[in-house]
Amino acid sequence: MKNIKHIFFDLDHTLWDFERNSSLTFKLLLKKYKINIDIEDFLNVYMPINFSLWDLYRDEKISKAYLRYNRLKLTFDKFNIQVEASVIENISEDYIKHLPDNNFLIPDTFEILDYLSPKYNLHIITNGFKEVQNRKLINSGLIKYFQCIIDSESVGVKKPHSKIFQKAFLSSNAANLEDCLMIGDNYEADVMGAINNGFKAIHLNTNNQPLHEDSIIINNLIELKKIL
Repeated sequence: MKNIKHIFFDLDHTLWDFERNSSLTFKLLLKKYKINIDIEDFLNVYMPINFSLWDLYRDEKISKAYLRYNRLKLTFDKFNIQVEASVIENISEDYIKHLPDNNFLIPDTFEILDYLSPKYNLHIITNGFKEVQNRKLINSGLIKYFQCIIDSESVGVKKPHSKIFQKAFLSSNAANLEDCLMIGDNYEADVMGAINNGFKAIHLNTNNQPLHEDSIIINNLIELKKIL
């Protein structure tokens, strides 16, 4: 892939192992609040609910507060467990507080960043909440690799909205859109969001999403060494 000077990475599911870190956090919190649900059973119910609410949040259909509260409320309802609203609020706050305490990364993250950082300007574009994403980057040791951190909460819109890609382009001081490459795991938010705004894109397809011809598809980060 020629002429690339700026690489923009997604964070969660692309570099930062969200599933593993989230699982460890919930295991701690279920024990703390004495909620008798097996962690695997909990996650099997919680994860699809969380994904569906994140889709609504990304599309500006629900608020951050609604997302944080109802992904837990709806999960407990599925188990027919009555949890007081105040306890759900406390779990929600504790989850945000403790999630960045666990910092497992997607395999080969440091190796590929060490490989790319001498050759390219590296940046982050993330749909996560600013307070949490910054702590993830600092606690995991990723922060040193990236020049610009663009988060949806600060910009006011989420990928794939054009505004967040425009903000990233301007913040990076890239000379041309053709210099810019987005790498992420989400087809709609990362791949099509990037392409529709003049960026090139690479899809890290680790979630068995349907194959497509809109971008290069890789199954692990180390494949980037063959491309970049």
